[in-house]
Amino acid sequence: MIGRESEIKVLKEAFNSGKSEFIAIFGRRRVGKTYLVRETLGNRFSFSYSGIAEVSTKFQLQNFHNALRLHGYSKSRVPTNWIDAFYDLSCYLSSLPEGKKVVFLDELPWMDAPKSSFLPAFGNFWNGWASARKDILLIICGSATSWIVKKIFHNKGGLHNRLSDRIYLKPFTLRECEKYAQSEKLGMSRQIVLEAYMVFGGVPYYWSMLKRGMSLSQNINSLFFSRDAKLKDEFKELYSSLFKNPEPYMAIITALGKKKTGMTRDEIIKETSLPDTGRITTYLDDLESCGFIRRYSQLGAKIKNTIFQLIDNFTLFHFKFLSNKAINDEGYWSKIQNSPIFYNWSGHAFERVCLLHSNLIKRALGIEGVLTNEYSWRTPPKDGLSGAEIDLLIDRNDKAINIIEMKYVKGKFTIDGKYMDVLLSKASRLRDVTKTSKTIFITMSTSGGLSNNGYSQEIDRSFDMSILFE
Repeated sequence: MIGRESEIKVLKEAFNSGKSEFIAIFGRRRVGKTYLVRETLGNRFSFSYSGIAEVSTKFQLQNFHNALRLHGYSKSRVPTNWIDAFYDLSCYLSSLPEGKKVVFLDELPWMDAPKSSFLPAFGNFWNGWASARKDILLIICGSATSWIVKKIFHNKGGLHNRLSDRIYLKPFTLRECEKYAQSEKLGMSRQIVLEAYMVFGGVPYYWSMLKRGMSLSQNINSLFFSRDAKLKDEFKELYSSLFKNPEPYMAIITALGKKKTGMTRDEIIKETSLPDTGRITTYLDDLESCGFIRRYSQLGAKIKNTIFQLIDNFTLFHFKFLSNKAINDEGYWSKIQNSPIFYNWSGHAFERVCLLHSNLIKRALGIEGVLTNEYSWRTPPKDGLSGAEIDLLIDRNDKAINIIEMKYVKGKFTIDGKYMDVLLSKASRLRDVTKTSKTIFITMSTSGGLSNNGYSQEIDRSFDMSILFE
């Protein structure tokens, strides 16, 4: 298995502990939650069941009963409610020999149908029976991250503070994707791994669909632009699987997809026409919990001006090339590789990759041990001065600020006089507007490094893509 070392350790320690354990695993669709559990614990499940989407409680209970029968328990009738279903499960587990009994409930949110009383019954199963024993390992899982957070982590009833541990399964890093490509013998250079990451992000399932012997362009053509493209409808399925009412979430994501630097809460309300209620905050919290957006402040701005920015690479790719576009050319991706639309997209996508790996940029700067805050910053034109926009600022507690400029090109990036003037203007405007007395460093993070010329010598620090793979 690629990566997941800390997550595997948590599961193994829970299995080997001398008490009952309750672990929740959450993360976006396709990130490998079920795979992690099955690969780590193998065939050591005493009982496993996966909830079914959009079915009645009666159907769900029938299927739960069938799962019990498949595991060897046949002493009960089909339950008519979840209290009886979990009673049957406890009776079955009690009949098993000594040793840790692993109960894996996958896609748990789908079991919680309206008026099903699932949560009280589930809480009673853990609090009234399983937690009092020393031999139960209960693992729950689900793609509907917002449900897990609200109903389990923030539960105010019987499940409040009952978890032994929680595992947030994040997408792969660039380094982990490189290891995966090597393990599958995909023959990818780091440049190609980076480009693939700009499309798929670090979602293992998407990477598993790449075929050996095909170039990245051929794979992307096949997965998105061919007649039977497997990922053509993935965007809709992704958000529908995560949220029971996906429309407001998709409206927010669509609005954020139109503005590279992100939007404030008020700007989102204006763009989407969603009611200005507490639900907007809930929607934004859910999207952040799922890893689709990040929130950040502008340097010197008030908290109410918090910016929400779309950072999910797959979603950004969808908006750029698949949303409302009638592309009928099955070789489309191969044909646009040297076009302006490709370079426009790749520039923005590379910035997102850098933002997702900002910890590695700080490591390269040697400031891991320094207290830092990450910001964006922008200021409009004023009094004849040009406006300025900085996508990533690292504000350091050692009286310094790094302006991080991120550029993607195939090969080395060349700084000319015009671009150098832009960089110096940004630094000057930042100092003038914020009145900071800190030292301002201009830092370049590029895909292929900088061409060596007189202007490159004026850059305080520069890195190529290699630091993002560490």
